[in-house]
Amino acid sequence: MKRFIVFVLAMYALCTFAWERENIWPKGKMPHRQEQQIAAMTDEAGQPNFKADDHRVAYLEWFEKPENFNGSCMILISGGGYYNCCDVGLIKLWHETLTKEGVQCVNFVYRTPRPVGLPIYQTAWEDGQRAVRMVRSEAKKRGFDPEKIGVVSQSAGSHLALLLATSSQTPAYEPVDKLDTIPCHINWAIVNSPAYATTDGESGTPSIRQGYGIDVKLSNVFKFDEKTCPMSLHHGGADVYSPCASTLVYRQLRRMKIPAELHLYPDKPHGAYGFERGVEFLRQMGYLGKLAPEEDNMQRYPNDDARAERIEEDVWPEGKMPNPQEGQCKPYIEWHLPKVLKTKAIQIIYSGGSYMGNDPNSFEVAPARRYLNELGMTVVTMRYRTPRPSPESGLAKHTTAWQDLQRAIRIVRSEAASRGLDPNRIGIMGSSAGGHLTLMGVTSSMHQSYLPIDDIDKLPCNVQWGVGIYPAYALTDGAMDPNSEGGNEDRDVLVPEFSFDLKTAPMLFVHGDSDGWAAMNSVKTWEKMRSMGIQSELHTLATRNHCFQHTASPGTGSYTYLDRIWEFLTAKGFNK
Repeated sequence: MKRFIVFVLAMYALCTFAWERENIWPKGKMPHRQEQQIAAMTDEAGQPNFKADDHRVAYLEWFEKPENFNGSCMILISGGGYYNCCDVGLIKLWHETLTKEGVQCVNFVYRTPRPVGLPIYQTAWEDGQRAVRMVRSEAKKRGFDPEKIGVVSQSAGSHLALLLATSSQTPAYEPVDKLDTIPCHINWAIVNSPAYATTDGESGTPSIRQGYGIDVKLSNVFKFDEKTCPMSLHHGGADVYSPCASTLVYRQLRRMKIPAELHLYPDKPHGAYGFERGVEFLRQMGYLGKLAPEEDNMQRYPNDDARAERIEEDVWPEGKMPNPQEGQCKPYIEWHLPKVLKTKAIQIIYSGGSYMGNDPNSFEVAPARRYLNELGMTVVTMRYRTPRPSPESGLAKHTTAWQDLQRAIRIVRSEAASRGLDPNRIGIMGSSAGGHLTLMGVTSSMHQSYLPIDDIDKLPCNVQWGVGIYPAYALTDGAMDPNSEGGNEDRDVLVPEFSFDLKTAPMLFVHGDSDGWAAMNSVKTWEKMRSMGIQSELHTLATRNHCFQHTASPGTGSYTYLDRIWEFLTAKGFNK
């Protein structure tokens, strides 16, 4: 019997530690106490026997220690408009996912609803700074590194997370005891759909003008001090709490040279999306432990087993090629037909090369071709004319390549039906200079690049989607060379060759955050398209440079980037 009692007590101790709650304020010391406020998740607050007076103080709820503990800690922060803490399901998802990754998780429950007579975030911010101090104070006891503390958040909780991430050197409250001598900065943040972050919604409403306007800025409550940390920002493109909040935060982080990721999801309303991208961010940054050795992308996709047939065609009839340039390569396309056709859509792919050369069998093309063939999709690769036209020609660097692309799209459209494919489901994909070429094809199909030469040229050359992998030359500060200002300043605008005509198509962008041909090439194009009502998708990858996919570590966004293509096509319904 005695042994049984000891066993029960031991199990009770284990369970209480696994779900241990601790108030963050000493009795009588909580600043700005207001009687209408409580600290409780909505599932608990909604219980019939809930007693508000027992839940006045913000608290931490410590979850179980992971079996494969890696010495890091994540604070989980619910949203709820600063009216409540409602994201019970998200807290469960984050806790379960991160615990499996070896991260100690702790749920932070702050005071709601909004305080009276104070900024809507004030009491939550006070609770947040105090909570971080308490978490840091317990690092040694719980076995994690006090400089490996992050947050993951949603909505109003993400507004609070941005305050914690950017403004830890601004005291939210007067010190109440010795604990307040401990620093309250965090070391990283995964920020989902931050609300109230632009000036057209900072009073606590949806973004009145969708985050756009020359007088709409990022809220100045975010100080971006010297302790501002790396972030992974996630936002739906159709969120009423504007995704411009995330693009503006991202831009400021880039100005400060702080590693960051930005993940924008087309057509998605307010919500939390792509948590797996957040985990990849943690892994890429080394917060989950040492990165696995990088693998060569060509070695991962070494053969054409999924291809049934390859057919090569010239782009131009003999003697009909416009603006021929001495020394340029001959343009051609290759059809790569899958053994098992599962979609009538067609993806055209070509490489980069600074408009000085291009290779349809390079690491920028072959893996994507083989990946899509395996999924049952037809791929057409293109070799366009390079090197650049001579200065004496008076032609822009991209002109002959653009002519080749428009002609190639028309050829593919003319032959699609005879191959059992859909002539109105064609997408284009290019990397680097090829990404610039993709932007030409996506935004300027109504702009004639050459005089018609035959009936094929009577067909339209617009496409239904584009995929831009680290597009270069898209902003004025990098029109010829790497972006001198990183594309971060307002004066760095999109180059004039992009027409953004009425047939501009949605795009998927994937870009390295540390790319000299800056990620802002992709971000500012995404912003322009959204302002036109075109919902595109975007992913930037922390610490990654140009050609991020050439070699990559398993479990990172550079390793899984091809999956973003298929997910984008699926979300948009292009690959049905």
